[in-house]
This record gives sequence, C-alpha cells and structure tokens, in this order.
Amino acid sequence: MKPDTLISVVVPAYNEQEVLGEFHRRLVAVLDKLPIRREIVYVNDGSTDTTLAVMNALREADSSVCVVDLSRNFGKEIALTAGLDLATGMAAIVIDADLQDPPELIPELIKHWENGCDVVYAKRMERLGESAFKRATAYAFYRVMQGMGRVKIPEDTGDFRLLSRRALDALKTLREQHRFMKGLFTWIGYKQHAVPYQRDSRFAGETKWNYWRLWNLALEGITSFTITPLRISTYLGLATAVGAFGYGSFIIVRTLLFGNDVPGYPSLLTVMLFMGGIQLTAIGVLGEYVGRIFNETKNRPLYLLNSHAPARESLQLSGPSSTSSALPSNLASSRAESV
Repeated sequence: MKPDTLISVVVPAYNEQEVLGEFHRRLVAVLDKLPIRREIVYVNDGSTDTTLAVMNALREADSSVCVVDLSRNFGKEIALTAGLDLATGMAAIVIDADLQDPPELIPELIKHWENGCDVVYAKRMERLGESAFKRATAYAFYRVMQGMGRVKIPEDTGDFRLLSRRALDALKTLREQHRFMKGLFTWIGYKQHAVPYQRDSRFAGETKWNYWRLWNLALEGITSFTITPLRISTYLGLATAVGAFGYGSFIIVRTLLFGNDVPGYPSLLTVMLFMGGIQLTAIGVLGEYVGRIFNETKNRPLYLLNSHAPARESLQLSGPSSTSSALPSNLASSRAESV
C-alpha cells in the first residue's frame, strides 16, 4: 500500500452523543499509527440530541472529518448508504459508533485488503453485553437466511467491514428502497474474507435496536433476498387443498355407505378457522412483496441531505496530531457547512 492511499471510515450515528468523543479518540489513535491518508465520514441520521453538534466539534478539531447531516431519520441502512455514496477513499471501512465493534481491528482489515480481498468483514465470535434471547434469535436469523436465500450471507456478521473501491462502486449501483445492507454487501460478490473478533458491550448510551425493529429488519432481509416465503405459501396452500380434498372424499364415501350423522359444530368451526388463518397468512406474505413493489415504483431518492460539510483537508496524511482527538468544549456552537 502506498503511503498516500486514502482510506474512508464511514460512521452512521443516531443519538450517540455519549459515545462519539471516545469513539473518535480510539479511532484516531488507530489511524495515526497507519501510513495512510484518512477521511472520517460521520453521518447524522436525524438525531434528536446533540450528536450533530459533537460531530461538528470533531470536524473543527480534526481536518480529516466530514459531517453529513440527513434531512430526517431515514434509518441506519439509508444513513450507511449516504456515507458510502460520499466516501472518496480507495477503500471504505464501515463501523458503528457505539464501540461494540473495536476500531483496533481496522489494521487487520486493511492487511487482508492489501492481500487482494475486495470485502473484508468482521465475524463475531462472541457477543458480550447481549441477552441470551437476543443471541439466540440472531443465531437463528442467520441460519434461516443461509437456508432460504440464494445469496449466502455470512453468519454472525454485522456491518463492520472494509470495501475496496471497486466493491464500493458496485454497491453504489444498487439503489433499491428496501435496503438490507448485509445482503447487499454479499450480493456484489468479489473476493471476500472473514476476520474473527469479540464484539464488546456498548461503551455508553442505549441500543436503538429493540426487538420490534430487529424483527422488522429480519423481515426486510428475508423479503429482499428470497421469494421462499411465497413458495412456502404456495406449497402450504396446495397441501391444505389436497388435505381438504382427501377429507371431503372420505366424508362422501362414508355418507354413501353409512349415511350422514351430522358431524359436530366444533370440528367444523376449527376447520374453518384453520383455513381462514392459512389464507390470511398467505395474503399477508403476498402483501409484503406487493408493498415493496409499490415503494420501488415511486422512484423516490433514498435520502435527502440537510447539509454536507466535507473534510477541511480530505487528503491530509494521517499522523500524530495534538488536536486530532481533542473534543472542544463549545460543542453547541459548531455548525455544518451547507452545500
């Protein structure tokens, strides 16, 4: 790797005021040791606290920091897309600001990129600070995706990874509205490599991913990368129809041979409710896909920018700096430059 190689680090954040200062300190401490030029792209995803002010203060203290402020909260997948769209480096590293993914792993990612890998992803071997239920559901989700989809998403892998420039350019051509980034990272192909690591607990603040949001993200991933649910609905409907035909034939034969003894109301009601449930489930699955088609046909932009403050010296060579990791006290007075 040439000493003047520019590496972009993309950091989406939503209400992360408590952790951004420490995150930036640790990130810069790692990047300062590498013979590279850096660009740190912070993306504010419509935060309601002082996250934007902290980002702007970091930009004032570190000339390699770029601040992207979205017009509202679009969600992490879109915020991540915005940051990658604006990344100018020969490679881009995606990392969350909550310090569950350690910045100290970045040199390892870069090493494998230098060895010819286009996508280097960090694979979680342990998930500290998470409940047993969350770990179990995450384990089940990745295995379900492995079994259902044609795109084999790496197990136990989040967004923390490095993308080469050609992988990044390929990713930027995918503009679908319903974005499941873990799947898109895999879909583009190219040479990919896993780096195992231990995921830490959050440094501060609270996770924004409650179980309801995680459930919706799982649905997003499944419906974005496989039509297996539609096929399951088809097979389930076919099996139910065959079963109903068989049972109806049995009733007809029994009536012809032994007469009609008028079966009880409870069994009839049970069958009707079961059939109704099957139909509503199938319609719901179909509706999920139709809804996605509806959203895609609108052809709306993925996001809108409130402001974009580029790095003051985006090609500055990384190196020890007395101000690069300092956090000024006048956070509230910093403002992004509009474009």
